[in-house]
Formats: sequence, structure tokens, C-alpha cells
Amino acid sequence: HVQLVESGGGSVQAGGSLRLSCAFDAYTPANVRMAWFRQAPGKEREGVAAIDNAGSATYTYAVQGRFTIPKDSAKNTLYLQMNSLKPEDTAMYYCAAAAWAPRQPLNQYAYGYWGQGTQVTVS
Repeated sequence: HVQLVESGGGSVQAGGSLRLSCAFDAYTPANVRMAWFRQAPGKEREGVAAIDNAGSATYTYAVQGRFTIPKDSAKNTLYLQMNSLKPEDTAMYYCAAAAWAPRQPLNQYAYGYWGQGTQVTVS
């Protein structure tokens, strides 16, 4: 069982930056795939960024060039570095993990483990 705990959300002005963290326990398999999703009020959950075991990242078009998804395995932490934030980035952000490589890295249905979410508000 993979446990995920997000932190780092908050309120920021447009153009600012935030870094979200997702802590996972030390027993998490090394080959687990991880990703960040977000859900704005009244909208479906969408994939934001995903990372595979080789460190290769996938980003949704809306955040390309602004967000990165570094993973520090030594600290058992996945990050979402968000720069040049826009009001449309406002959402609840979720960390997710999959026990096997998803065919579509940003497909929420490929992930079986989820954190509780952290709110990001950009004004």
C-alpha cells in the first residue's frame, strides 16, 4: 500500500511561484510511477505532470515551460515546482502513484493511490 501526503499549497499572486511536496513512505516500491493532478471547482480532474522511473517527465500543454516535477528518492518526496502561476492554475492539487507504467501518464484512471490534496489559489 502506498501512502501519499501532499503539502505546500497556498495563495499566491499571478506570476508567483509555489512548490508542492508529496511525501511517500520508505516502503514504496522503487518502480512506482508518480504524477500530479488537479481539479478546479466544476471541472474534471486533469493530469498536470507525471514522471517515470528513468526521470522522464510528461506535462500537460497548459503547464509546459512553467512547471517541473522533480523527485528526490533519497527524501521519499515528489515535488511540483510551479512558476509563472496564472489564475487558471487555481485548483486542488493531488499527488498520485501507480504500481505499473501507465500507457497514458496523465490519465487519472491509471493511478490507484492518491493523496488528500492541497489547495492552490492564484489571484
